[in-house]
Amino acid sequence: MENGNSSGGGRSEKQSLRLPLSDVLSDCIRRWFQDTLKEARAGDLSMQVLVGQMYYYGYGIPKDHQKAKIWMTRAARVRSSVWKVSNKRPGYNASDSDSEEELDDS
Repeated sequence: MENGNSSGGGRSEKQSLRLPLSDVLSDCIRRWFQDTLKEARAGDLSMQVLVGQMYYYGYGIPKDHQKAKIWMTRAARVRSSVWKVSNKRPGYNASDSDSEEELDDS
C-alpha cells in the first residue's frame, strides 16, 4: 500500500510541475522580444525591423503602434524599404528582389 501511495504521489507531483503550453509559449515570446530588443538597440537593422513588427502586433510586448513606428523609422534611415514590412507579422522580411519588383511596377 505504501508503494502505491508513493507512486501516486509522484505522479501528482509531475502533473503539478507541468505548465500550460500557452504559458510556455508566452514566456518564449517574451524572451524572444527581449533578445531582439537588445540586438536592435545595438544597431542590428533586421532586429530593429523585427522589434517594430513585434510592437505592431503585440508579440512579447503589449501592442504599441507608436513604438512600432519609432523602430521602423530608425531602421528606415538605413533602408527605406522597411516600410513595406512594417505591418507584416514578426519575422517577415522583404527581400531585395521584392524591393526591385515594386520599383519596376511604379
